[in-house]
Amino acid sequence: MASLTDSTIRRALKWAEKTGKQKTLADGDGRGTGRLTLILKPMPSRVTADWMAQQWRDGKRTKAKIGDYPAMSLAEARVVFERDYSGVIQKKVSIKLAIDARPGTVADLFEAYVAHLKSAEKPSWSDAKKSLDNVAAILGGNRLARQVTPEEVLGVLRPIYERGKPSMADHVRSYIRSAYSWGIKSELDYRTAAPRRFKIVANPAGGIPTEPKVAGTRWLKEDEFVQLYRWLEHPDSPVHPPYTRAVRVLMLTGQRVEEIAGLHKDQWVAKEKIIDWSKTKNGKPHAIPVPDLAAELIGSIIPNKYGWFFPSAKDPSMPVSAGTLYSFMWRQRDRGVIPVVTNRDLRRTWKTLAGKAGVSKEIRDRLQNHTLQDVSSKSYDRWNYMPEKRAGMKKWNAWVGKLLAKKARKAAA
Repeated sequence: MASLTDSTIRRALKWAEKTGKQKTLADGDGRGTGRLTLILKPMPSRVTADWMAQQWRDGKRTKAKIGDYPAMSLAEARVVFERDYSGVIQKKVSIKLAIDARPGTVADLFEAYVAHLKSAEKPSWSDAKKSLDNVAAILGGNRLARQVTPEEVLGVLRPIYERGKPSMADHVRSYIRSAYSWGIKSELDYRTAAPRRFKIVANPAGGIPTEPKVAGTRWLKEDEFVQLYRWLEHPDSPVHPPYTRAVRVLMLTGQRVEEIAGLHKDQWVAKEKIIDWSKTKNGKPHAIPVPDLAAELIGSIIPNKYGWFFPSAKDPSMPVSAGTLYSFMWRQRDRGVIPVVTNRDLRRTWKTLAGKAGVSKEIRDRLQNHTLQDVSSKSYDRWNYMPEKRAGMKKWNAWVGKLLAKKARKAAA
């Protein structure tokens, strides 16, 4: 059979559109073994054209999609067929086992890793994408991922560190290391088929030391807690209102900033005064009853049309990021109108003050979704502790309510 030409394809597309009938175009010989085909299917508004690798094996015909015409040209389809399918067909191996034989590029690796994070519903995927897109621009996105050296990774990290941003440098190092680690494992994972064969021999960021972690100890004393809370209620400078509300909910619940910042209407059970997350940082489902003060605040908010309680000022289709909440707080503390505090300090403050309010450490740990390491908790205990959590939050609500009221009376006097 003669090879396909672009003019043959154009004529066939017109014929399929006019007649409403499906048509298969074959490229060259190969009947009885396998060949490249283009299948035209008339649809109500257009004619679709799919490039397929076709194989005859054990008396049966098998097809595997290669791409769409005209997005993938005839010449490109031939290259892919020869590269990934022709040899498989000649060996009489099923084309269902064929893979893209090209070694993956830096851009391929980073995009696939981010897609993995996103499909796993990891909240860090957007930050990882932003960082890795910048890294790919520096290293060269079209280079083979396996060619990147540790020295080149250092060339990315050192300028960030020298700008006085050691924490950012460590985050970027972590993203690069994790992407390469995922790339190596994805090719050895018998449970999945990797979209690319990266053929990475070693992780170029694997030997780069991490930034020493300094355990935080800062927590707000009672006066500082009230000072911050009252300022958030009535800020003296223009601030996007959802941001101040998000931080108040953080202070009242002690949750991770990413989980509160991304609060969606589907996660708020108003009748039960419960926030219910199906996915969290430690990978475990988490649900908490919120104190009445937080329930009143959340109940007063009308989620935007995308369902977010705390939408971003720049892009309402997305929730505010943890970084934005951090930077807006940083600017205010530099002005001296609020205490020096970070998002993690707020979580530590809740843990400390809730203890002072009489909430047991076990229930505080469960309310904050800290992973319990004993065998009983990890492997056997499946009780959700909701009654105990409610009792703990009731204690906390009474205590913090008295604290805010007491300080208000002192200020009025």
